[in-house]
Amino acid sequence: MNPSSQASRTALATALMRSIHSRSAPAPLLDDPWGERLVPDSVRAAFRERALARRDATSTDSPDTALDDAMRANAAYPDVILRSRYTEDALKDAVARGITQYVLIGAGFDSFVCRIPEWAQGLAIYEVDHPATQPLKRQRLAACGVAPSASVHFVEADLSAERLGAALARSPFNAAQPTFFSWLGVTVYLTREANLAALRDIATCAAPGSELVFTYIDEATLHAGPSGTEAFQKLRSDVASVGEEFLSGFDPKTLAALLRGTGLDLLEDIDGHAALARYDPAGRNGLQPAGAAHIAHARIVSAAPSPAA
Repeated sequence: MNPSSQASRTALATALMRSIHSRSAPAPLLDDPWGERLVPDSVRAAFRERALARRDATSTDSPDTALDDAMRANAAYPDVILRSRYTEDALKDAVARGITQYVLIGAGFDSFVCRIPEWAQGLAIYEVDHPATQPLKRQRLAACGVAPSASVHFVEADLSAERLGAALARSPFNAAQPTFFSWLGVTVYLTREANLAALRDIATCAAPGSELVFTYIDEATLHAGPSGTEAFQKLRSDVASVGEEFLSGFDPKTLAALLRGTGLDLLEDIDGHAALARYDPAGRNGLQPAGAAHIAHARIVSAAPSPAA
């Protein structure tokens, strides 16, 4: 079976979004050209054919731009760009404070290992992802000529069946060292119970002072049903059609208290509008973010209490 048929379609699409933005935005917020290399030609062709099939019959736009146009029109596109920029800014600040390990949970086709900046040269990097996605990622890295590195570690794990700490224990990960975790575009696909278990596990498997950036959807939007925005409803339908259904969100008003119960201290929580105001206040890139898309930054303050606590 073609491994690309099993890899996460949303992970493949978000890699293309980052690359398309880097290449074509008037004032790019990212310099990440790797998506269009890491995503297989066959997958890009399938995305392009789907985009062409959905075009209005009267469209006069060039077929050559169909994929770019479709990715930029996707409701997730602004969130993908803004969360990527926010996370790497937060990581850079954490490295300046002495953090030396970076764990990407659900790494997908993130390209940080392809373009490690000077300030991150001392980082030990751990990519944790599902067995259905990581093998293709590693194949594509090799095909693109990205040489193995002693500082980059791939941890293949199904976190619905194995705890993050146990998975990292199979690698050189040092649980005694402060670590930066990114967990992007994942929580909405998990149940609330699974998300809380994952947050507790993150707080348990690394030293106090470690940091986490994760994304979530305001749960009120998920409960809005047909009254939600047309773009969001289309996105929800699209991801469900490839078996990646939206399952849960969080309430921004109670997030800080919820995180305290898992051993995390909330440092910042911003929605899509606030993120855009920070990174593109003049609106030069024409991004139309969803206010329901949140980026949260937290710090591990203690080992997580038991679920019964």
